[in-house]
Amino acid sequence: MTSDKGILIRNIYYMLTYAFQVLKQNNYEDVASEEFEQIHDLFAAILSKGISQQLKQGLHREYITKNENLSLLRGKLDIHGTIRNRIQHKQLLACEYDELSVNNIFNQILKTTAMILIKEPSVKAERKAALRQVMLFFSEVDVLEPSAIRWNTLRYQRSNRNYEMLINICYFVLDGMLQTTEQGSYKMAAFSDEHMARLYERFVLEYYKQHHTYLDEVKSAQVKWNLDEDADDAMIRFLPVMQTDIFLRCKEKTLIIDTKYYGKTMQKQYDSYTLHSNNLYQIFTYVKNHDHKNTGNVSGMLLYAKTQESITPDCVFPMGGNQISVKTLDLNLPFSSIAAQLDKIAENHFGVHI
Repeated sequence: MTSDKGILIRNIYYMLTYAFQVLKQNNYEDVASEEFEQIHDLFAAILSKGISQQLKQGLHREYITKNENLSLLRGKLDIHGTIRNRIQHKQLLACEYDELSVNNIFNQILKTTAMILIKEPSVKAERKAALRQVMLFFSEVDVLEPSAIRWNTLRYQRSNRNYEMLINICYFVLDGMLQTTEQGSYKMAAFSDEHMARLYERFVLEYYKQHHTYLDEVKSAQVKWNLDEDADDAMIRFLPVMQTDIFLRCKEKTLIIDTKYYGKTMQKQYDSYTLHSNNLYQIFTYVKNHDHKNTGNVSGMLLYAKTQESITPDCVFPMGGNQISVKTLDLNLPFSSIAAQLDKIAENHFGVHI
C-alpha cells in the first residue's frame, strides 16, 4: 500500500508505541533509533528487548495441576491411582497437587514465537542471537502448535499485565503464518491488511487520547438505535450492535470516525469509481442514530489509509443536516506529517488548534 517499505515499517513502530505505551520506555530506545527493512525483523527486536526486560522482573507464573506418584503425600491423595500402584507392587502414593510454574500459556506463546522468528530468513543474525540468549531461560516452557492458540481466551491481570504488548506482537507474528509443507513446517506471511487494520484503528484512537486532551470524550463507543417509543422490546434484541471505531466529543460537537485499511479505497464499476457503499451507509447510520434530535452537531468520517491508486477520496458531503466526510491518511510520509494530518482533522471539526 506504500512505496517506501522502510518508512512504512518505521511508522508501524510508531503506531505500536501509541497502541502499547510500554514501547515508549527507555529500554526500547535503541529499537526506536534503528532502521528496519523487514517487519518481522522489527518484531524480533521488540520481542528480544521485551522478554529480556521481563526476565529481570521475573517470568509470569501460574498454578498448574500435576499428577505424580510420590513416596510422601503431597496435595490430594488419588485413591484409585494409589490402589493401582499397590496392585502393581509399587509403594508409591498417587498425588494431585498445584504448583506455581513458568510453563503456562503466556510463556509458551513467547517461546513459540521466538523459536519461529529464529528460523525466519528476514530476521537479522544479531536479532536471532538475542532471542536465543533469552530462550536459555525458557527450558521448562513448552512450545505450542500456533493454530491451537485460543487468543480470545487470554486474560490479563495485575500479575501478567506486562505481557499484553508482547503477546500482541506474538499474535501479529503467529496469526500471519502459513503452513506450507506436508511435514508441517511454517513460513512467515506478509503483515496482512487485517493486522494493519486493527493496529491502524487503535493508533488513531490512542493518538487523539494523548495529544488532544481538550476533548471531553475519546473512546470506542456504541451508538444506540433511535427507535420509536412503540418499538417492540422483544424485537430490539435482533438489531445489530453499532460499534464505532473512534468517538470524539468536544462540548456539543461530536465526530464519529470509522477507520479503514483496504488495498483499494474506491470501487470500480463500468469504468466509474465510487466510494464503498457499505462503508458510507454504515457511517451515515451511526451519525443519524446518534443525532436523534437532529441538531446537526454530529459528523461522521471514513478515514482510509492512503493507497497507490490514481484516485483517492477527499470528500465532504452535507447529508440530512449532518456532515459526512471521506478522507485518506498517508502512512508513507514521515510520522510528523501523519500527526499533522490527524491534528488537522480535529482542528477542522472542533476549531481547536494544538
